[in-house]
Amino acid sequence: MATMKEIAELSGVSRGTVDRVLNHRGVVNAETEKKVLEIAKLLDYQPNKAGIALAAQKKKLKIGVLLFGAENPFFDEVMDGLKRKLEELSIYGCTTFERRISFDLESQLSTIDELVELGINGLILSPYNDEKVQEKIDTLWTQNIPCVTINTDLPDSKRIAYVGSDYYKCGQTAAGLIHLFTGGCAKVGIVTGSHKVLCHEERISGLKDLFSLRHPGIQVVEVVENNDDDYKSYEVVSRLLEKHPDLSVLYFTAAGVYGGCRAILNASLQSPLKVITFDAVPSTIEMMKKGIISATICQQPEEQGAKSLALLVDYLLTGNLPEESSIYMDLSIKIRENL
Repeated sequence: MATMKEIAELSGVSRGTVDRVLNHRGVVNAETEKKVLEIAKLLDYQPNKAGIALAAQKKKLKIGVLLFGAENPFFDEVMDGLKRKLEELSIYGCTTFERRISFDLESQLSTIDELVELGINGLILSPYNDEKVQEKIDTLWTQNIPCVTINTDLPDSKRIAYVGSDYYKCGQTAAGLIHLFTGGCAKVGIVTGSHKVLCHEERISGLKDLFSLRHPGIQVVEVVENNDDDYKSYEVVSRLLEKHPDLSVLYFTAAGVYGGCRAILNASLQSPLKVITFDAVPSTIEMMKKGIISATICQQPEEQGAKSLALLVDYLLTGNLPEESSIYMDLSIKIRENL
């Protein structure tokens, strides 16, 4: 098995430099870092796991977790998965600092700064889709604070990985379901969380593109925002149904589903609506059992939480980047009959 001493000799640098590169300690010249990593890979260097665990216990890794929606049940399940993985990684002495915020750019930026002040070693982030957040992630990278994006992404940033769904494919899946339910002729209203969240926008793009390509008889008549809030969702869905009494489908790209479904229950509809949502949270299951929701697309929130923490901790301990920069969850579809 290759040693740091051998890597140092072949690289023409000190053992301390090799240690800084492989264990992600301090700043090393980019050219030197590249050379050390190439030689380590060539020699198939494998870090000592016992030594890693001991070093981690001494370091006491601090992980920041910043997610959307203080009352979004999807992210409750993400946190359940993350906490389960945290228990599995207890040997490494990890602790987390968790924050949940609304869709607000300044709140996200200031909360990231707050977590940095707490001394975090890495960050798991559901990013607001804005260049200032991308710049923040890039700055954290230069400060040796790696970031894993979760549930939604900023692919051009210097995050080390994204964990979540392929949201464009999610939108296409929803389009396919709507075609099956309606026979290819429908008027669709879309209720999204925020136009400033990339995953919400991709769920819309995938849907619209597939309609244009294969199902021209299905028309999107309006897109409204609810900020993942049930109260606002009730209001915007009520107005949407009043404005478009001939709607045949409602497509929810994010949270606020329960409030929207209550608006449907209280509306005087010309004919029953088909409703497509995401995730099998308890309130969604309730509305499926009542026959309000036709289908929901599930994206493994607990696995998203567990995987994001595992990738980040592995990088902090070994310096090894994930083999893939985007880790997509498998999708599944639930209807009332398979609950």
